[in-house]
Amino acid sequence: MSNNGNPKTLVPVTGRRDVLRAGALGLAGILAFGRAPAFAQVTPKKLVFAYAIPVGPSALAFDAFAKEVNARSKGELDVQFFGATLITKELEVMNAVKSGNIAIGGASGAAATVFPDMGIFLVPYLVKSYDQAYKMLNGAIGDKLDRDIQEKHKLKVLLFYDYGFRHFWTTKRPIVEPKDLRGLKIRVQPAKVFSDTINGLGGNAVPMAFGEMFSAAKQGVIDGGDLPIVNQLSLKIWEVSTYCSMTFHNYGPTLIVMNLEVWNGLTAAQQKLILDASREAQEKIRKATESVDNFAKAKELLGSHGMKVVQSDVEAFRKVAQEKIWPAYKQQFGALWDQVASAKV
Repeated sequence: MSNNGNPKTLVPVTGRRDVLRAGALGLAGILAFGRAPAFAQVTPKKLVFAYAIPVGPSALAFDAFAKEVNARSKGELDVQFFGATLITKELEVMNAVKSGNIAIGGASGAAATVFPDMGIFLVPYLVKSYDQAYKMLNGAIGDKLDRDIQEKHKLKVLLFYDYGFRHFWTTKRPIVEPKDLRGLKIRVQPAKVFSDTINGLGGNAVPMAFGEMFSAAKQGVIDGGDLPIVNQLSLKIWEVSTYCSMTFHNYGPTLIVMNLEVWNGLTAAQQKLILDASREAQEKIRKATESVDNFAKAKELLGSHGMKVVQSDVEAFRKVAQEKIWPAYKQQFGALWDQVASAKV
């Protein structure tokens, strides 16, 4: 619409007579003609959403998120979700969102690499339960992280979610006590906190990209790795593993973000719609993750594929982590450490 209010800029010449007639007839006239005047029609705002993982509860939830936003916005928004087909690497996804080349993206397993403060949740055994984690991330701590990420990275947090607590999958033997890790080469994500976890608990950390993990296991380059149960299932980890040991050693939160400029360009109603749909996606992922993260369900599901699932001595592992790993991270995170450590379960 022109700022000078000239009605000639509002409608195409070919449709001017129809629009004038419809205006004279009012709403009934518009309905009778079967279409609104050209200046009343809305062009959907396209929001591309890239995610590096194509399978599992999170990908399904985000696909549903896109469809919900599109339906509820009544043509105002067009969220286009791509699971590992547009951009296949987490860091590339985050760079694309920061630059504004796409609107929405997920950090997946690279959250602590992109946003260092997220690394505090990965310190082994610092987060004690899902309930504690949810209260922190949906509360004051999550709000502060959102503000900091907006300020430092020009990104708006839409939701925090997780893949669950990590457990060991191994080929040679189960991991019941810390001593069982001795001599084993365990694949970890290329982030310091993961290496510190495995080395501190008694194993030998082998930093390795996800895409190399399966071939390395088949060739004996590694003796295992660690993944949440939901990911062990979706990735069919039984193809390269014999044992699943439930140690609950790292809680792995991550997040979905939107380019801040794009976010600020939305109306208040559109922002609310996206946040409401984000919270629904968050709940779906959390329920799916928690539902399999217990000994009975893991034994049922992984055991049906020939894996041997064991319960580990969690308290023994926690004691080692507190003595050997916590001190350095407590110093690193300072006040944030105190907030997380004192959060009620």
